[in-house]
Amino acid sequence: MAQALVRTRVHHMLERRLSGELFDYRQIIALFLPILIDQAFIVGLNLINTAMISSSGVAAVSAVNMIDSLNFFLIFIFIAVSTGGTVLVAQFKGSGNPQMVTRAAASTVSTVALFAAAIGLLMIAFHTPTLNALFGSASEDVLANGRTYLIGSCTSYLGIAIFEAVCGALRGIGRSRPSLFLSLIMNFSFVLLNFVFINLLDMGVLGLTIAMNTARYLGAACAIYYLVRIDSELRFRIRDAFYVNLAMVRKIMSTGLPFAAEQIFFNGGKLLTQVFVVSMGTYALATNAISSTFAAVYQVPANALSIVTITVIGQCMGARNIRDARKYTKSFLGLSSMFFIVMALVMLPLFYPIVQLFHPPAEIVDDIFTITLINAVAQIPLWGISFLMPSALRAAGDSKFTSIVSLLSMWLFRIVLGYVLGIVLDFGIIGVWMAMNCEWGVRGLIFLLRFRGEKWYRKRLID
Repeated sequence: MAQALVRTRVHHMLERRLSGELFDYRQIIALFLPILIDQAFIVGLNLINTAMISSSGVAAVSAVNMIDSLNFFLIFIFIAVSTGGTVLVAQFKGSGNPQMVTRAAASTVSTVALFAAAIGLLMIAFHTPTLNALFGSASEDVLANGRTYLIGSCTSYLGIAIFEAVCGALRGIGRSRPSLFLSLIMNFSFVLLNFVFINLLDMGVLGLTIAMNTARYLGAACAIYYLVRIDSELRFRIRDAFYVNLAMVRKIMSTGLPFAAEQIFFNGGKLLTQVFVVSMGTYALATNAISSTFAAVYQVPANALSIVTITVIGQCMGARNIRDARKYTKSFLGLSSMFFIVMALVMLPLFYPIVQLFHPPAEIVDDIFTITLINAVAQIPLWGISFLMPSALRAAGDSKFTSIVSLLSMWLFRIVLGYVLGIVLDFGIIGVWMAMNCEWGVRGLIFLLRFRGEKWYRKRLID
């Protein structure tokens, strides 16, 4: 009797918070769970990969973290364009136009692939001056490893771009299970190959780059095969990717380019912050790398919910259902905070066993714990309004505003405050992370004020 009463109450609560005209709570959960599993595997496998490369020494893990800050800067450019495609696919899906859904998916794949190929070739050509300009103060062994990892990463950009574009299109129509399956293929391959090349063959950073390229191009090949041979809704054909639909590209770019510009300057700011960290020494780099991995673990459920937000709000806006778009956004914000509370309760007691996976020098363990604790507390009220809220605004087509706010908050608060706290006041790496949490609060408050008004949903992305 008591169990039946609990089930009834849970059902009514979920029905009230997570059901609307386009989606009920069962559909939301069915969309969320595969993405959650996907994100958990990605972060968990990245944690294992970081632990494996840590066995090659502090110089190796510092080089990987140093170059990954540049990788994220570059990769997010074409992922931003892919997000524009996801929004477009979701809105056409919500409007009930299957032919335009197909065209949007094909244009997304071709546009993102071209962006990635161009970025990769450009970076390979200018890798030496880039390394010297950004990380010239790093030690020689860190720079040598960094050079190998940067070139290897750039050659893999086309593979990961095609993979992300396909998965983005699938998520736009609400098909999260196939994207999970494809992600598992790519990421399990990456870990297995890393074990072979790093642990068995002792190839260090070079082995990591070989594993990365093999896994990403395998993922891209499987993604294209799925679209062509298995998927029945997107009806993708290889030749469609070689036809440039300028009208569709413009629509993708109207959402993707402001987000891409935001990522260029936003991650450029993070890259500048990384320059602060490099100047603090190899131990600070290692502290930052391991702390970033912990932060990524905490963000797994909320990141999955942020991805769901683009699909759900995009389809609501395609159907011009503003009431449901508001309702889902508010509910998702509450859920994201709840997820962070749960993750803190689970992860903080396990900190010391987990941190030993990275073989950290004893001198940096306390700093890693301090950063992890500060971040765990700050994310509960601040992460959702700073990251999930702009996903909802972008899904509605309000990408220009979110990009401008993100850029200004990054450069006016995180960079300046990070320099003051980390360098001038000598708080070190802890000061850099404190500045980041402060910037989340400023940005999130502005997004909340925008959401309370009407301008965010007035722009029509599709006719």
